[in-house]
Amino acid sequence: MHLFSQAPERRLPRRETRPDPHTLLRELYAVATAAADPGPALAHRLRSAASELERPPAIIALGKAALPMAQAAVAVLRERGLEPAGGVIVPPAAADSPHPSLPVVPGDHPEPGAGSLAAANALAKAAARARTADDVWVLLSGGTTSLLGAPVEGIAPGELTRIYSLLLGSGLDITAMNRIRKRFSRWGGGRLALALAPARVRVSIVSDVIGDDLASIGSGPCVPDPATAAEVRGLLQHAGLWDRWPDPARRQLAEAEAGRMAETPKPGDQAFARVTLELIASNGLALEAAAKRAAELGLEPVVSTTPLAGEASTAGTSVAATLLQDCAGRDIPQPDRKRCWIWGGETTVTLGASPSGLGGRCQELALAAARTLAGAPPGVALLAAGTDGRDGPTDAAGAVVDGRTWAAVSAAGRDPARDLAAHDAYRALDAAGVLLRPGLTGTNVMDVVFGVCLEG
Repeated sequence: MHLFSQAPERRLPRRETRPDPHTLLRELYAVATAAADPGPALAHRLRSAASELERPPAIIALGKAALPMAQAAVAVLRERGLEPAGGVIVPPAAADSPHPSLPVVPGDHPEPGAGSLAAANALAKAAARARTADDVWVLLSGGTTSLLGAPVEGIAPGELTRIYSLLLGSGLDITAMNRIRKRFSRWGGGRLALALAPARVRVSIVSDVIGDDLASIGSGPCVPDPATAAEVRGLLQHAGLWDRWPDPARRQLAEAEAGRMAETPKPGDQAFARVTLELIASNGLALEAAAKRAAELGLEPVVSTTPLAGEASTAGTSVAATLLQDCAGRDIPQPDRKRCWIWGGETTVTLGASPSGLGGRCQELALAAARTLAGAPPGVALLAAGTDGRDGPTDAAGAVVDGRTWAAVSAAGRDPARDLAAHDAYRALDAAGVLLRPGLTGTNVMDVVFGVCLEG
C-alpha cells in the first residue's frame, strides 16, 4: 500500500493586516478543506495508473467525496482518449453525473434510509458488471457506511437502522463503531472486494478516521475484516448495547462464533490478492495546510499531536481552557507573539435514552467551549467544524464561538446550560448567530478545531 499526500498547493495572498478572529478562523477552515480536496490528489495518482491500462476501467465512487473523485477519474481517462467501462457514484446528495455510464444514486446520512437501500442495490448491479473488466477503480471516502447502509441477509432494514442509531448515541469512537457496523452491512468488511474478484481493483481512499485505519474507513468494503464475531460481541457488551441489540443480529454473531455461519473475509483471502490500497487525503494534510496559512498571516501555529477524541463537551472544555491559559500566560517581553492552536480528530456524543436535541459533535464541542470562554477578551475565538460541511443531521458544519457567545444564547431567550445537557447545541448556537454553514465541501477528513488569541 502506498501512502501519500500530493494535493497541489493552493496559495492565497498574504495579508498586510491581521483580520478579526472570526474572519481568520473561517479562512483557516476554507484552506483546510481545500487542502483535503481529493480531486487534484486523485488525478495525480490516476494519471500514472491510466498509462498502464489496456482496457478502460470501471469506476465505483462511494462516500461524501464520491462526486469530485469521480469527476477527477473521468477527466484523467479523457486525457488518454478513454471512457469509463461503467460503474456507479454514491454521494450524499443528488447531482449530475460526469459521464453517462456512471449513474448517480445518492444514499442517506448520517443514518441509512430508503436511499441507502437503493444505493446498495445499484452497487450490486455495478459490481456484477465491473468484475468482468480488467480494472476497477474504487474511489472511497467517509460516509460510505451509511450511504450504502443496507443489511446483510437475515437482518431487516429497520433493524440495521436501529443498529446505526444505537451506535451513534453510544459514545464509541468511529473505529469501534465501524468495526461493529461492517459486520451487519451488506458491503462492509471486505465484501465489495469479494464481489469484484478476480478483477484488478485499485482503491483510492480519503480518510475520515483517527490513525487512518483502512479497515475502518467506510467500513472497509475492500479491506479484510480483522475483527471476529466474538470481538464484536465483546465490544457491544462493554458499551452496554448487547441487551438492546436486535435479536437477529445477536443470533448471527452467535452462529459465526459457533462456526455455523461464514465469517467476514479475513486477511489472506484470495479476494484481496489483486487489490491495491492508496491513501490520498487525510486530516493531517488539512491541519498542515491550516498551519501554513496561519504562519503566513503572522501567527505561530501550534498543531496538537494528540487527536481529538472522546466526549465532545469534554473536548470543548479542554481546548477552550488551553486557549485561555495560553492567552493569560504569555511572556511579558513578547506581547506581540500570537499563537494559533490547531486540533484535528473526531469526538463523540453519548445520548440519553430519549434524546430530543438537535446538533452534532462539533456543535456540542463549540457550545461547551463557549461556556469556558465566557467573558474572554474580544480577540479570543474558537472554530469547531466538520470538514465535510455538515455536522450531524443539520445544515451546519459547526460554529465559531468567543467570549460573548454564551451570553448571546441567553439573551436570545435560551438556556445554554440546559441546551448543552440536552445535546441541543444547534438551536443554542443558531440563536446566537454563530453557526458555520459552508455547504457540502466534497471531502471528509474528520473535524478541525482552530483557536486564536489576538490580544497582546
